[in-house]
Amino acid sequence: MREIVFDTETTGLDPKTGDRMVEIGCIELVNLVPTGESYHAYFNPERDMPAGAEAVHGLSSAFLSDKPLFGDLAGELLDFIGSSPLVAHNAGFDFGFLNAELTLIDMEPVCTSRMVDTVALARKRHPGAKLSLDALCSRYGVDRSHRVKHGALLDAELLAQVYVELRGGRQIGLELAAEVAAAHISRPVEISAVRKAPVGPRREPRRHTPSEAELARHRNFMAGIENPLWG
Repeated sequence: MREIVFDTETTGLDPKTGDRMVEIGCIELVNLVPTGESYHAYFNPERDMPAGAEAVHGLSSAFLSDKPLFGDLAGELLDFIGSSPLVAHNAGFDFGFLNAELTLIDMEPVCTSRMVDTVALARKRHPGAKLSLDALCSRYGVDRSHRVKHGALLDAELLAQVYVELRGGRQIGLELAAEVAAAHISRPVEISAVRKAPVGPRREPRRHTPSEAELARHRNFMAGIENPLWG
C-alpha cells in the first residue's frame, strides 16, 4: 500500500484569518517502507512573515519572496500525492492549510477520508504520554539531533520513521517470519523429503589413532625445539 507522510510550515495557525502555507514536504512509503521518493517545495505566501512563525521555522519574507506561488506548483504536488492516504502529525492542521490553498485557486480540496493522524494513533497506543513529534522520536529512538528548527521535509522524514513504529515497526518483520514458519509447520511432509539410509557397500571405519612411526616422528620433532614455552 502506498502512503504519503507530509508536513507543512505556515505563517501562523489559522488559514481562515489569512495565514498561508509556505512549505510542504512529502515522503513516499510503500508497505511502510520509504521508497526514497519525496516532494518538497517552498511557496511565496504573498504576505509578511510574523516574527513568531519565523522563529519556529526560520523562513523569512525575504527568503520566500522569489519562490513560486502555490498555484504554480499545485499540479505537480497533486500528481505526487495521487490518491494515496496522507499521514500527518495533528493532521487536521496540515489538511486545513493544504485545502485552504487549493480553495484559493479554485481546485477541489483533498478529501479528509484520506487523512491519517499520527497524534490519534499515538494517543491510542500511549494514553497519557506526551504526543509531540519530539517526544515520539525520543520514545522510539529516532535521531533528531540535526533538527535545529522546524522544516517540512525534515519533519516528514522524522514522522515517517515514527509512523512505521506506531504501526508496528520492527515487529512487522517478526510477524511475517512467524507467518512463514507457521506455513511450513502446517505443510504436510512429503515422503520424498524424508532422508533414507544410504545404499551401497559398507566401508570400514577410518583409523584416527597415530601409528608408532608417527609417534616417533612427533617425539623427534618436539625434542628439536629449543626453549619451549612449556619447558
